[in-house]
Amino acid sequence: MFGAVAKTYYAAMLGKRPEQIVVVSVMPCTAKKFECQRPEMDASGSRDVDIVLTTRELGKMIHAAGIDFDALPDEEMDAPLGLSSGAADIFANTGGVMEAAIRTAYEVVTGRELPLAGLHVAEVAGLEGVKEASLKFESVKPEWKFLEGVTLEVAVAHGLGNAHRVISAVKSGEKHYHFIEVMACPGGCIGGGGQPRYTNNEVRRARIEAIYREDEGKKLRKSHENPAILQLYGDFLTDGPLGHRSHELLHTTYAPREKA
Repeated sequence: MFGAVAKTYYAAMLGKRPEQIVVVSVMPCTAKKFECQRPEMDASGSRDVDIVLTTRELGKMIHAAGIDFDALPDEEMDAPLGLSSGAADIFANTGGVMEAAIRTAYEVVTGRELPLAGLHVAEVAGLEGVKEASLKFESVKPEWKFLEGVTLEVAVAHGLGNAHRVISAVKSGEKHYHFIEVMACPGGCIGGGGQPRYTNNEVRRARIEAIYREDEGKKLRKSHENPAILQLYGDFLTDGPLGHRSHELLHTTYAPREKA
């Protein structure tokens, strides 16, 4: 998604063609190295992401270069895509994408902030393999009247075995959800294969706690309030969320691949 936006929106701001922009993504996921080469990842008309480094590889490069982070001065993140919210921070752990989405969905539909302690949806947090949560929409905004009294049902799974459990329950009709979050790695991206080793549940919990502290320390904690995102839609994705342009750039439909 970021690569597609960088090679369209940002490229247009610089007066460049997509192929003149090089996007390097630093990821906790080794699978991203393969994913960036898939033919579906070309929404910009060019290869959306050119190079993927894992966090472990970046750490080795920093160490080899002798960079002392404690001695570096603090700087503002680069515009236009450097400003992030607390909701973006928690994407990295299992349940984080779900919590971020619920923060926005509840407020958009009801016009009120999510009435939970610290905006946290406790039911989707933690390292349990499959987690479920329910949230009722009450006193909704007029344009969302059809959702009055609807109970939002969601599920979160991490690890492919747990994902299989959720998918099987849905296919059999045993379960029905409005939204399912699946992360392949235990703990989510914080436990990704490209992360610094050694990773166990103690390490995962420490990383998750650090991420939530980062979220709680942000002035912006909801995705829909990020001024950089609002500017992106105002200047470029002008047909709005789920419009044609945003759908083409921000959503990916993967073609089936034969098993080796």
